[in-house]
Amino acid sequence: MNLDAYVTEIVFDRAGHAWFALGDGTVAGESGERTAAHDGAILAAALHPGGDGVISGGDDGRLVWTRGGETTPLAEVKGRWIDGVATSAASGLIAFAAGREAHVRDAADAKFERVFAHEKSVAHLAFDPKGRRLACATYGGAVLWYARIAEQKPVLLKWAGSHNLTAFSPDGRFLMSSMQENQLHGWRLADAKDLRMGGYPAKVKSLVFVSKGMLLATAGAPGAVVWPFSGADGPMGKEAAEIGFDESSLVTRVAGTPDRALIAAGVDDGRVWACDLTSRHLHPIKAEKGAAITSLAMTANGARLAWGDEDGGAGVVDLPVL
Repeated sequence: MNLDAYVTEIVFDRAGHAWFALGDGTVAGESGERTAAHDGAILAAALHPGGDGVISGGDDGRLVWTRGGETTPLAEVKGRWIDGVATSAASGLIAFAAGREAHVRDAADAKFERVFAHEKSVAHLAFDPKGRRLACATYGGAVLWYARIAEQKPVLLKWAGSHNLTAFSPDGRFLMSSMQENQLHGWRLADAKDLRMGGYPAKVKSLVFVSKGMLLATAGAPGAVVWPFSGADGPMGKEAAEIGFDESSLVTRVAGTPDRALIAAGVDDGRVWACDLTSRHLHPIKAEKGAAITSLAMTANGARLAWGDEDGGAGVVDLPVL
């Protein structure tokens, strides 16, 4: 399909239907439905905590819930972009980033609001597996907040440089961060032990934990880079594997299933492939080349995969049993 706009993010709802958040401010469904959500570009999006509809932030400073062809404004910060959105099905919380602030709302309580201020801009947000703590990527490291507590002193996880992307391991023991300097950094949260994971030729714009948190797959290299996270030390002292290496291209996005060792990768030449990491056999999903893949999503059960590119090309497929 051709959506005629940059694909910012893709989410699958609880019914397994794919929704595309677009650079022209609309949310498009795989069946052709389309809803104008923002007066400007959508910069970030996530699934509503209840599993129904898309929560999106835009350069119009608005946070919007889109479902069933209708939009519900949830928040507005005048004069600022909302360029980070995170949601938690476990706690029902919604977080968004606007400049140096991280805002938290409750999907079940319209009056609930928390605002956490930072010294530098917040680049990305992530909830821990229980939805209780919020990680904010910023310059100089990551900041951890208890999402429901108004007055608190946050935990500062320091590491020099600009941090752009965060993800908790499924067991909550590690927090990973992608950096401006073409590397990953992480922390073992029990003792704030640093994890340095370098060697990337490009920025890591996408990462996903799979195989019940035993593996971490990332973009940013000619193949999908897969780090082992078994044992108390996670990837410390271990080497990564590179899946689907192709020196003529770079993996820009990865997706995967939480419980299986199944990943997919989108490439800067427009191709998409999937792989069961137990066999390492690559299965081409989109073999024809084109614009760079900008978003990739897989259902939690590994049954469906969706992708979108910088020119508005997109697709959804039922994955074969790999």
